[in-house]
Amino acid sequence: MQNRPIPQVDVIEAHRRLTEPVAGEAAPILVDVREVGEFVQARAVGAVLLPLSQFMGRYRELPTDRPLLVICAAGGRSTQAAAFLLANGWDDVTNVIGGTVSWMASGLPARSGPPAADEEDRGF
Repeated sequence: MQNRPIPQVDVIEAHRRLTEPVAGEAAPILVDVREVGEFVQARAVGAVLLPLSQFMGRYRELPTDRPLLVICAAGGRSTQAAAFLLANGWDDVTNVIGGTVSWMASGLPARSGPPAADEEDRGF
């Protein structure tokens, strides 16, 4: 395993990447590694839930051929998940610094309530 620096972007750049896809490139997936209760309270529009508590058993479900933006509440858990993915064969993984706290504070599109079908594992 190679110890690589973890690419990072702020929430504004993450939102731009999600809403302004580059022609000819795969659209990124915003992977939220918070727990279900946190996700239900508030989340970025477009986020797909993969709780860190389930991460080790399910990380192989994540595609390796699309960019992944990993988000949590403030950046700690997403940094862990991004580092793990980079060390285990994923090439295009970026941590969203400031997490959902910054996303909400920035007034970016958000939602709450139970996860929709496309926000759970079927969204990968």
